[in-house]
Amino acid sequence: MKKVLLIAAVAVFGLSNAQETSFGVKAGTNLANIVGDEADGDMRFSFHIGGVAEIPLAQDFVFGPELLYSSQGSKDEFSEEGLDIEAVLKLDYIQIPLMFKYYVADGFSLDLGPQVGFLISAKSEVEVSGGDDSLSGSEDIKEFVSSFDYGLNIGLGYKLESGLFFQGRYNIGLANINDFEGSDDFKNQNSVIQFSVGFMF
Repeated sequence: MKKVLLIAAVAVFGLSNAQETSFGVKAGTNLANIVGDEADGDMRFSFHIGGVAEIPLAQDFVFGPELLYSSQGSKDEFSEEGLDIEAVLKLDYIQIPLMFKYYVADGFSLDLGPQVGFLISAKSEVEVSGGDDSLSGSEDIKEFVSSFDYGLNIGLGYKLESGLFFQGRYNIGLANINDFEGSDDFKNQNSVIQFSVGFMF
């Protein structure tokens, strides 16, 4: 893994020396969920924020690596024995999308690329209401979640001449996020729809 990251870093710095590289920032919303075996939760509304770069490769073709903090997971709401229960799975990652953008028209781009992620926090939060008292609790479950994630991004972008840009993207998780005994037979993946706004300097 270290060799892969080193090669990627050398490639990026090499390209940035050869071409005019631009940098920027972006932030936006996540519509996150967990899909796979026996997964029936709802989307969790959360956010992402981070830095971006654009490295020209050819006419209308750009390499756009990013470094993002992304809050993901899912939520579930149900009733049982007269109680209303809300369970939220919060998974926070450092994500590194390696996007390739093709500008099909002025400002409009088609975006595609792989993504790797590193888990920094995993919590399960439960709130129970409807009885005499409301109860809530939180538990750290990081030991049961894989520390490494990867997937594929596909999306659209639009950039104004001022540097302001807008993106819509779908991240298809390919890695099994479970990391516990028997998890090889019980697979779940991240699924995230992202809407972003940013600015290239």
